Amino acid sequence: MKRLQGKVVIVTGGASGIGEATARLFADHGTRAVVIADIQVEKGVAVAESIGLDKCSFVKCDVSEEEQVKAMVDWTVQKYGRLDVMFSNAGLPGLSEQKVLDLNFSDFDRVFRVNARGPAVCVKHAARAMVEGSVRGSIICTASASATRGGMRVTYYVMSKHAVLGLVRSASQQLGAHGIRVNCVSPGATPTAMFSPNREEALRLVDKNYGPLICLKGIAPDAKHVANAVLFLASDESAFITGLDLAVDGGLIRLANPGSNSGSN
Repeated sequence: MKRLQGKVVIVTGGASGIGEATARLFADHGTRAVVIADIQVEKGVAVAESIGLDKCSFVKCDVSEEEQVKAMVDWTVQKYGRLDVMFSNAGLPGLSEQKVLDLNFSDFDRVFRVNARGPAVCVKHAARAMVEGSVRGSIICTASASATRGGMRVTYYVMSKHAVLGLVRSASQQLGAHGIRVNCVSPGATPTAMFSPNREEALRLVDKNYGPLICLKGIAPDAKHVANAVLFLASDESAFITGLDLAVDGGLIRLANPGSNSGSN
């Protein structure tokens, strides 16, 4: 069953990790077009080409810059006629342990511009396009298992993901009048480049640091699990669901001591 038949979708941070897995899954489910927005040009172009340029496009876009996001959304609508789904996924982990007594506010601002400001900009302009086009669309953001927990490290990463959850809860209430649904997924420890660019190393780090905290045994964390949850929230199967924070973490017991590279995008 093609669950997104004929829909036009945008995936930010779609050049790698969860974004790439989701862009590929969306294309497999009948989308008319997948627009990958990312700052990683070579990777983004390669992903778009591998999916097929007849149904996938790449646009270089820094989600922290509102004019770039607006231009990317407008380009999508002009080229494909509408916007049905926005997956705001782009994110950064931070460059240090980020303990409160040692906060580096230059890096703090950099992470917040992408992780908190970025989703707000994406939600704003995706919703604007949907309202103007009379589209009852779906907007999904990537939060994190840390969005409802504190931690011994990565303070401003955790703070930025709390901000995403607040955005989703507010936007879902405000945009419901237009028939627009706003939800988020909260991955646990997912072996992506946020842990290590080497997949085997990323898997090892996730298993070492988070394996004992994951209740669900016998299945390894993978970006594809998150992509399947995003597909559900993007599709009409979740037509009466909004304001949901959908955990995709294998029943993570707690996140009391996240590592310095903790992240999910």
